[in-house]
Amino acid sequence: MQIKAEEISQIIQDQIANYEQKMEMTETGTVLSVGDGIARVYGVENCQAMELLEFPGQVFGLALNLEEDSVGCALLGEDTHINEGDTVKRTGRVFSVPVGEAVTGRVIDPVGNPLDGKGPVTLEESRLVDIKAPGIVERQPVDEPMYTGLKSIDSMTPIGRGQRELIIGDRQVGKTAIGLDAILAQKESDVHCFYVAVGQKKSTVAGVADTLQRHGAMEHTTIISATASEPAALQYIAPFAGCAMAEHLRDNGKPALVIYDDLSKQAVAYRQMSLLLRRPPGREAYPGDIFYLHSRLLERAAKFSDEHGGGSLTALPIIETQAGDISAYIPTNVISITDGQVYLEPNLFNAGFRPAVNVGLSVSRVGGSAQTKAMKKVAGTLRLDLAQYRELAAFAQFGSELDKSTQAKLERGKRMMELLKQDQYQPMPVQDQVAVLFAGSRGYMDDISEDSVRKFEGEFLDFMKNSKPELLDEIKEKKDMDQDLESKLSSAVEEFKKGFQE
Repeated sequence: MQIKAEEISQIIQDQIANYEQKMEMTETGTVLSVGDGIARVYGVENCQAMELLEFPGQVFGLALNLEEDSVGCALLGEDTHINEGDTVKRTGRVFSVPVGEAVTGRVIDPVGNPLDGKGPVTLEESRLVDIKAPGIVERQPVDEPMYTGLKSIDSMTPIGRGQRELIIGDRQVGKTAIGLDAILAQKESDVHCFYVAVGQKKSTVAGVADTLQRHGAMEHTTIISATASEPAALQYIAPFAGCAMAEHLRDNGKPALVIYDDLSKQAVAYRQMSLLLRRPPGREAYPGDIFYLHSRLLERAAKFSDEHGGGSLTALPIIETQAGDISAYIPTNVISITDGQVYLEPNLFNAGFRPAVNVGLSVSRVGGSAQTKAMKKVAGTLRLDLAQYRELAAFAQFGSELDKSTQAKLERGKRMMELLKQDQYQPMPVQDQVAVLFAGSRGYMDDISEDSVRKFEGEFLDFMKNSKPELLDEIKEKKDMDQDLESKLSSAVEEFKKGFQE
């Protein structure tokens, strides 16, 4: 076969003539097909992963599948006005969100559009939503407490700054309430909070915003909302958007708390998108990278070493179980990624124990290192005592004769269970928790009837705040319980008991 010079020159001339046209083709593309919130686009050859593409009618799409001949896009808006053959433009922007002061106290969607009617969010600084988690060298072990204000959590499953503690349970057992209490408990601290609502009802998100507003916690909170009526792409990206906003604070040496409510719905949205993008399904039709979806999100929670500013990002992911099955696919995935879980039990909730924390199945893998010495001393044996109480209570149902020590354990256990009850939206400062748990665990409530425990607790705290405020201040400042402080507390409890009437 002979190569002819004129043929080669003709090809080169054609290439030169069409060069400009080719360049234009790479920056715009054509819709091949659209439907169910997914569009396939041809022609955007230089498109990047997670880049925003602009469709007609100011609708943006997120480039997820970069294939040889087309790009699979998840639309971030309505697909009703987009038709086959429409022109698509590259924006050159990889998905990013506004960060910093501009989002403080606001209710926004994952793209950064305001939902609270307070005007546009000023874009002074932005940050990519999907970035790599910090490495091991940049981190330090979790050793600083992040108080939730809930006695049952701060005493037995403590959370530290930079930790990831899973809140898990069936629907309607108070998972969101724990997250909100944790936000309210940060009012006195310097922690900025982010509440990410995924797949919730709009009325629920409005209720959360209203609650935070009423309790004066909205000034240090940002709500990122992707409700059930939003496209799956927004529900999938919302936790990453909230994480990016919180990371901005962490990287500037400040502490942040982010609550993902909830990751079960994010997993469902991601499954929907993946199946429509024709990605191969795995177990329960979830795509193969569903574990990676949650691990790359939750691994971004960290406490930085002092050389890197010492900032922290604490994550409280929420997972909803079906009929208490914590061994299902998504729950076990997230349990294996997080540093412990708070399991909420429907039976306890229905029996009036709220927050309905199951002591046996709840655990913090950071444990005592996220507690002050004072809390360790008063709550050290609490978990074991309650576990023994539950075992004895099950045994005592058979009505056999019980010896005195067993009866005493049962009576103490009943009172401690009563003491761990707490009303919603009333987080308790750590010094108050230590004082109350001290009175309970040292046996000062054993001779008080079970029904009067809550009354005793309320009046005892009032007595401490009015008559012995210096004792509470000492617990707060020392963060330890020495012999001297212990004897002062003992005499304070005894002095209060003399005037207490059931």
